[in-house]
Amino acid sequence: MPAFLRSRPLLWLGLPLLTAFGLAAAVFTPSAPALPDKPEENRFTKVILAEKLDEPMEVAPLRDGRVLFIERKGNIQVYDPASQQIKTIARIPVSTKYTDPEGKQTEAEDGLLGLALDPRFEQNHWLYLYYSPAGDEPKNILTRYELRGDELVLDSKKVLLEVPTQREQCCHTGGSIAFDGEGNLFLSTGDNTSPRATGYAPLDERPGRSPWDAQKSSGNTNDLRGKILRIHPEPDGSYTIPAGNLFPKGKKKTRPEIYTMGHRNPYRISVDKQTGYLYWGDVGPDSGVDSVGRGPQAEDEFNQAKQPGYFGWPYFVGNNKAYWDYDFATGQSGEQFDPAHPRNDSPNNTGLQELPPAQPAMMWYPATETMLFPQFGKGGRSAMAGPVYHQKDFPNAARPFPAYYDGKLFIYEWMRGWIMSVTLDEDGNYLRMERFMPSYTFSNPIDLEFGPEGDLYMLEYGTGWFQGNDDARLVRIEYNGGNRKPQVQLTADQQVGATPLTVHFSSEGTQDFDRDALTYTWAIQKEGQTVKTLQEPNPTYTFAEPGVYQVVLSVADGQGETATARTEVLAGNEPPRLSIDLGSANKSFYVPNRPFDYTVRVTDPEDGSLADGSIAPAQVALTIDYLKEGFDQVEVAQGHRMADASAQFATGKKLMEASDCKACHFIDKKSVGPAYNLVAQKYAGQPDAVDRLANKVVQGGGGVWGDAVMPAHPQLTVADAKEIVQYILSLEQNTTAQALPLQGAYTPQVPAGEQGVFIIRGAYTDRGANGVPSAKAEEVLVLRNPTVVAGTAELSENVMKFKLPDPPMDMAIASTNGYLGFPQIDLTGLDQITFMVAAPTEQVSALGGKIEVRRDSVTGPLIGESAAIVPTEGPAMQAQPQMVTANLKPTTGLHDLYYVFKSANGENGVVCILFTLTYQPGEVATVEK
Repeated sequence: MPAFLRSRPLLWLGLPLLTAFGLAAAVFTPSAPALPDKPEENRFTKVILAEKLDEPMEVAPLRDGRVLFIERKGNIQVYDPASQQIKTIARIPVSTKYTDPEGKQTEAEDGLLGLALDPRFEQNHWLYLYYSPAGDEPKNILTRYELRGDELVLDSKKVLLEVPTQREQCCHTGGSIAFDGEGNLFLSTGDNTSPRATGYAPLDERPGRSPWDAQKSSGNTNDLRGKILRIHPEPDGSYTIPAGNLFPKGKKKTRPEIYTMGHRNPYRISVDKQTGYLYWGDVGPDSGVDSVGRGPQAEDEFNQAKQPGYFGWPYFVGNNKAYWDYDFATGQSGEQFDPAHPRNDSPNNTGLQELPPAQPAMMWYPATETMLFPQFGKGGRSAMAGPVYHQKDFPNAARPFPAYYDGKLFIYEWMRGWIMSVTLDEDGNYLRMERFMPSYTFSNPIDLEFGPEGDLYMLEYGTGWFQGNDDARLVRIEYNGGNRKPQVQLTADQQVGATPLTVHFSSEGTQDFDRDALTYTWAIQKEGQTVKTLQEPNPTYTFAEPGVYQVVLSVADGQGETATARTEVLAGNEPPRLSIDLGSANKSFYVPNRPFDYTVRVTDPEDGSLADGSIAPAQVALTIDYLKEGFDQVEVAQGHRMADASAQFATGKKLMEASDCKACHFIDKKSVGPAYNLVAQKYAGQPDAVDRLANKVVQGGGGVWGDAVMPAHPQLTVADAKEIVQYILSLEQNTTAQALPLQGAYTPQVPAGEQGVFIIRGAYTDRGANGVPSAKAEEVLVLRNPTVVAGTAELSENVMKFKLPDPPMDMAIASTNGYLGFPQIDLTGLDQITFMVAAPTEQVSALGGKIEVRRDSVTGPLIGESAAIVPTEGPAMQAQPQMVTANLKPTTGLHDLYYVFKSANGENGVVCILFTLTYQPGEVATVEK
């Protein structure tokens, strides 16, 4: 029995069992059925048209099937559906650097930012680009070009509008372009203000600090930054001002182009061509907590403008949460700003001092979960607004979205990877939202646009800032209201080996939701050329020549739809083989403080340095690490962690990879933030580094690595932040735990009060052969604590499993003939199981009884039976746990184990509450196989 549970009554559960049953009823109550006309998700297909793009920004589908898109560093690309290739048709010289007064350069958000087609593109072939032109003059420009076929006519350039900027300090450029139904062009611009001196409102009015004061731009009625502009392009390359903008033409200290103002970074905008309503996502600041005297924690916004207005920044955020008028010179706070009467007294303001009343956001959310909009989840924040879908806009489209989405707004999150469809009422007001394609997490979606054929085009920016990414893609999301594409599965029994290499391919799992008869075509390709075509569902092919091969499976349904999948085969290098032998020790559990023997052996036909083909021990990495409970043991067991990385930091690595950290950091190269290995080197040997850096991760901060500011992460606990920091600091040790000898004895030692696992990992990477890349051999064994929490069972029937929060605990309430099942358990050397149970008569009316231990199935051989479980009088909250033991028949090998609950008299009802089961070691006698 674990020490932390010993002799504790049910009071430690923290909730009455009656309450627990109530919670369970709420959890298991069937949800209301979906609306009858809601389409099944499998009717939508994500088709990858191109990948490994270099910072894609905005996309514009053409009526002839081609797709234009731009990349930040200046490339204009076109995707040709006939060749299924992309081509660079022009490169615009752009500025992508900031240069401060001392001459220091940093990467900018500037570049080629916005793209839109003229509403009459089919007649005039005009397209509009917004970019930061190369050269010394700090400005962004809105331009018009002519596109003839695949040629951007460079001498057709017309500059419609210039937006003066500062290029000394980061950040926020906006740059999205959209048209309304009247031919008016909307352009978003960022506040062009550094957020790196504060996570709250940047209001630094000190001399020389204009780049840190958003009052010069977003709060300035006479400046084009921090705005969404509305103009009407004219044929000669000029523009006029449509009626109804925020300020009338000729009004002093205002710009008539302004439609909405008070924006921080309105990165993606959209205009509903039917209603004229404007939508945008505004990327918020970085503060992690509310602060009296400074302002609220940071929030992103989704906004709607039915008419012109001021939307708050830099004085308000979200639903008009107000900042304080903070003096950066004295560090003193003045009054909170008033959303009904905002006033801009900054010396950097060239516009009106009295501003229009601030308008609240339509939706707003912080990094943490929010009760108002729980669908948003938690994590990093980058709000983006996409199109409003109207089915009547696609009368002759091949694949229009269904009527279910008619009038819905599509919004999306760059950091969190989701798309939501938002339902609005007849007046355009928010009603509800739901996840679109909820089984998908998109790779940093940065633009959405419906194409003429009804498909939804998407650009995925990919994982890391300021670089090309393998997961940066041009994507088409197709809806199929009729015959659906097959869903293809492709597997190979081996993908690496010496030649001749015989591979058995399988399409098992491929399905067609319309139950059409399928045909299969396998193309074996080398260096882009097809060397063999196979026409079977599950063919076998022998690769006789060394090389890197692509294997493409195309599945056709006979009704005009084809889907493909591919894999890679490396022929010519026999992979090494690695094995870990624990001898007679148990393969499932360790016994604290009891040593076990192990032997690791690696063989490699090409690289073996010893006489028998085995590898010298110095070339093999072997680690045995303790990992405290709570980590995903299944993921470890499946080999998703490399053996040459110490398991003690695996929790932190997993937390980091699940966060937004990877958007700004890489292990070995600089991105927005410093490389992790440099962070590890900088703080090596500093005893307080973990605590200091963990607090910085949670609260945000900057100033150590230049002026880059790390946003706050209030969604992380300090404990989780410490795990992340410990992993980062471990990189100074080259991520490699001290290697163990390949043969020896190991004694598992567990910290008091913990129930972790030991991870045994061996790994070896060969040198490659015959021009084929290197191959890796790895084996991972997970030895668990002999005390197992019952609620973690993978299989169950007639058992209610609960996870109680305080203290955290899984438990199982088992009824007559119910069971819990644990697959592939080794009982070698184990002769008893002790169950910690309770059988209270009040609240759950426990009957008592016994627990049978059966092998391989619920009705399999009986290898043990517990002592009687006795019902106890009194309330469940006061019941004292019982310890009952089952003696086991000696058994070796891996078997599925089932724990079957039998009531004392065969009566139906609750038998008991099971908390834990503890496997007890003993001497192996006669063994039953």
